[in-house]
Amino acid sequence: MIIAIEGEVVYKEPTSLHLKLPNGLTYLIHISLNCSSAISQNRLILHTTQIFKEDSQNLYGFLDQKEKQMFDRVIKINGIGPSTALAICSTFTPDDFANAVLTQDVTAIKAVPGIGPKSAKRILVELGDFRLENEQNSPLDGAKTEALMALESLGFKKEKIQKVLATSKAQTTQELIKEALKNLR
Repeated sequence: MIIAIEGEVVYKEPTSLHLKLPNGLTYLIHISLNCSSAISQNRLILHTTQIFKEDSQNLYGFLDQKEKQMFDRVIKINGIGPSTALAICSTFTPDDFANAVLTQDVTAIKAVPGIGPKSAKRILVELGDFRLENEQNSPLDGAKTEALMALESLGFKKEKIQKVLATSKAQTTQELIKEALKNLR
C-alpha cells in the first residue's frame, strides 16, 4: 500500500495531477480542488490513499493529513465512493466539515455536488462523532462534552444539544449547561 509519494508535478488539472518520481515512474493522483489550489511548487510530498477495485487501482493524494483523515473516514460510509468523498474534500476544509458534522448542518452537506437530502442525513448520522485525530483537546472541549452528557441525561436530543453548544460562548461546563437550557426550550 502506498501511503505517501514524493516527486515532481509534470501535469496538473483541477482534480488530478501526474507526479514523476526520481526513478522515472509517473503516477496519476486524484486530488481535491482545495489541494489543487494549495499546490504552488513543482516538487511535493502527498499523503495518499490507494483504492483497489475490480477494474482499477487509484491513488488519492492530500497535502494535508487532516484532509486525508476526512477522506478515509467518509469513504467508509455505505454508498459514498471515492468521487463523492473527493467532492466533499473539495467543498469543505477539514475543520469546516468537522464543524458541519458537529452542528448537524444538513444544508451544508447537501451543497456538495452529488449529495442529496437522504445521503446528507446518512453522512451526519454515521459521522456523528467525527473528530480530526490531531485536533488538540482543549479544556473547553472537555467542558462541552460534559455539558452534552448532562443535557442528554435530562432528555434533550443529542443533535439539538450539539447545535446549541457549537454556538455557545460559555467557557465552563456549568455556564454551558445554563446557556444551553435557555436555548433548548
